[in-house]
Amino acid sequence: MNYLFKRKYTAIPSLLFTVLCILCLLTLFSCQNEKKEIREKAKKAISQSIAQDPTLCYALDKSAIPRFLNSKILEEIEQLPTSSTLKNSKEGMVFIKGGAFEMGGDNDQAREDEYPKNNTKVKDFWMDVTEVTNAQYAQFVKETRWETIAERTVDLEEIMAQLPPGATPPPPEALEPFALVFKYPDEQNAQYINQWWDMVKGANWRFPSGKERGKAKENHPVVQVSWYDALAYCKWAGRRLPTEAEWEYASRGGKQNEIYPWGNEPIEQGATKANFWQGDFPHTNEVQDGFERIAPVKSFAPNGYGLYDMSGNVWEWCSDWFHQKYYQFRKDEAMVDNPEGPGNSYDPLNPTMWQKVVRGGSFLCNDSYCSGYRVAARMKSSPDTGLEHTGFRTVKD
Repeated sequence: MNYLFKRKYTAIPSLLFTVLCILCLLTLFSCQNEKKEIREKAKKAISQSIAQDPTLCYALDKSAIPRFLNSKILEEIEQLPTSSTLKNSKEGMVFIKGGAFEMGGDNDQAREDEYPKNNTKVKDFWMDVTEVTNAQYAQFVKETRWETIAERTVDLEEIMAQLPPGATPPPPEALEPFALVFKYPDEQNAQYINQWWDMVKGANWRFPSGKERGKAKENHPVVQVSWYDALAYCKWAGRRLPTEAEWEYASRGGKQNEIYPWGNEPIEQGATKANFWQGDFPHTNEVQDGFERIAPVKSFAPNGYGLYDMSGNVWEWCSDWFHQKYYQFRKDEAMVDNPEGPGNSYDPLNPTMWQKVVRGGSFLCNDSYCSGYRVAARMKSSPDTGLEHTGFRTVKD
């Protein structure tokens, strides 16, 4: 069970990742030179401005389980039944006619991983009008008895299998289910990201902020769900997660090279456009939009395709791996046709962790800190991470 929060330049490692790091220190010196050499070779290979092997960024062997995915959980997902009601239904979805667009950053807030812009084409697809709600996810759990990662005890056997022989097991309390919940730090400690989050036992999709703050509301987006949990829902619903290209194309709502789903007007000008942070992040939230945390779906105007909350509210999982230099690898192609993302993952802030893309920003985004509600903004998280401000929506071919 991992829980990871990403900010613009800093990251908090997940529980499992932290446990592994601590335990690895116990045996570090016995294999330090060998591991250092491997890391340096990997870093050198993956940091090339142009891929030496064209399959590095494009080919993903779908017949094999990619590295850093949990095969046991994938097998569980594969065994899930498909809903007879939903598998052929497009209720709650909107048809999006495919086409070409320029994928990537549109203004000076864009980060390095959003450049250069690529000419990209996507095929026709259907997309959920809203993020998947708690009511929808509850029906999935009722029919399948799926247990989310945040509800599971950490698999000690899995942890020990990844450590050198003789490593000390973590204490039992480190294996208990919990999730990270945002808290307001004192202004004097606002710069310390570890002051922003509480480890709350019993927090999960049913109680996203913990049991003391009440049960999740039916018309709110489901959160505290990992990429695996989203994938499991898709298997049951007969759908899939959107590719990053599909997500951005849909978010733009038919507009070309504009910053937000509604156009270029700054988010704080005019009518309230999305659920985001107003005030001095992370210690002062003025709640001008009426929602301190998650807002019900359809609380704000849709974009040109009729999609709600493509900006703000909660981050949304995509199917793609995150790679910092992905757009650079694609720059020489005249048109990238229906891309499915890179075949591997690389984040200079977490070079040893493979991560999936999340899009759209959340109620914790603010221009002074994280302009994640821009249509081109990219973020990332490990597949087994669930957070209070991360959900998903599905697509169908």
